Amino acid sequence: MEYFEKYSSNTYAACGNHLYFNLQDGETRTGRVFYKISVKGEYNYSLLFSNIIDSTYDNGLVSHKNLLCDSWRIHSARIGKCRNIPSNIQVPEMTVADEDENKEADIIVFDFKSITFNGQCFKDVMPGEFFSTDPIILSFDKDEYLCLELTFSGKMIPCHEQSLVPAFIKEDSGWTYSRHMPFPGMIGCDRNIKGRIAYLGDSITQGSGTPLNLYLHWNARLSEKLGDEYAYWNIGLGFGRANDAASDGAWLYKAKQNDVVFVCFGVNDILQGLSEEQIKSDLTGIVDYLKKEGIKVVLQTVPPFDYTGENIEKWKRINEYIKVILKDKVDAVFDNVPCLGVDSSHVAKFGGHPNADGCAL
Repeated sequence: MEYFEKYSSNTYAACGNHLYFNLQDGETRTGRVFYKISVKGEYNYSLLFSNIIDSTYDNGLVSHKNLLCDSWRIHSARIGKCRNIPSNIQVPEMTVADEDENKEADIIVFDFKSITFNGQCFKDVMPGEFFSTDPIILSFDKDEYLCLELTFSGKMIPCHEQSLVPAFIKEDSGWTYSRHMPFPGMIGCDRNIKGRIAYLGDSITQGSGTPLNLYLHWNARLSEKLGDEYAYWNIGLGFGRANDAASDGAWLYKAKQNDVVFVCFGVNDILQGLSEEQIKSDLTGIVDYLKKEGIKVVLQTVPPFDYTGENIEKWKRINEYIKVILKDKVDAVFDNVPCLGVDSSHVAKFGGHPNADGCAL
């Protein structure tokens, strides 16, 4: 895809689709979503979208891997800037306003610029389509926020139900916290980089367990330490399974656009009752697909999650398989259990979704 030849991610926030929502016939909605920019500077920006569900949500009865969403429409789109979102206020309680109508709002957005799709102010999104906005020159300071505002309508619109970024829908009473809007798959910019690093996994990779909008998840901290010479793309998604990624669909396609991929799966596969052999096969398949593309792979063990019964022994055997068998297929294995388990056990010391302290380790 030509997009990836030019653009790479410029936020540590997780991006992707794992659920969808419907609007009523004739209903049009306007939403805003805020992403903290990781590297300052003036660049061409282009936002990537996908109309495909990447990973299975919950038990898969509503949305599942590789589901093509229906046609829907973006009526207009624009990008603004926000200098700060106070960390001492819970995101759902915040108020949002434009700079020229500021009424002591917590989030003040300014310097809006309209964006287009193939020269048009609107976009009719087709089932299963990858698409991007036309390039626009934008300048951000580090930790400044990009605000994407979309006005849209339609049915079966993909979204990121467990996203940790601030997202709001405009109602008569003002802006109300809601994740029911389309989320970009990448906040792309054309800065020069040495390489691309992606984080592929479930809610632990996404950052669940850490506070909204504080960017304290483990790979945000790691990316910050590794420095600005590389671009970092978090494609972790809540409820995600190795079985989803191993299907070699849209989700793994995105992972394949990188030079290094961190992989962490298995919790949801175990909890949803997939067999031990299936999980081993899926983990092997993910590794094989990535290595076939010449990608360096850092594979994590399956994290502790307070497993019970037979799942405890299944978890142990799968981790042994990773450390003994799969280690010879990948570039590195990181055993997270000594960091996250009580006495290196299946009991999650920092919660099944590691909190900020666990993510720091």
